[in-house]
Amino acid sequence: MVTTSYAVAGMSCDHCKSTLTKVIGELDGVSEVDVDVTAGRVTVSSDRELADATLAEVIDDAGYELTGRI
Repeated sequence: MVTTSYAVAGMSCDHCKSTLTKVIGELDGVSEVDVDVTAGRVTVSSDRELADATLAEVIDDAGYELTGRI
C-alpha cells in the first residue's frame, strides 16, 4: 500500500470534497481517498505509486489544481 498526500488548490466546500473523492477513487488501484478541504490536502492510498501527471490531470479536469506533494 502506498499513501501519498498532495496539496490541492481551489477547494472550498463539501461538494469539492465529494467531487475529488469520486474522481480520484475511480483511478485504477486507488483504495482510499481522504480530502481535507480546510488544509487543502488530498491523501491517496493505492496499491502502487500513482503518476503525479495522471493525478494532476484528473484533479484539473474536476476544476481544481494539484500544486504538489506534501
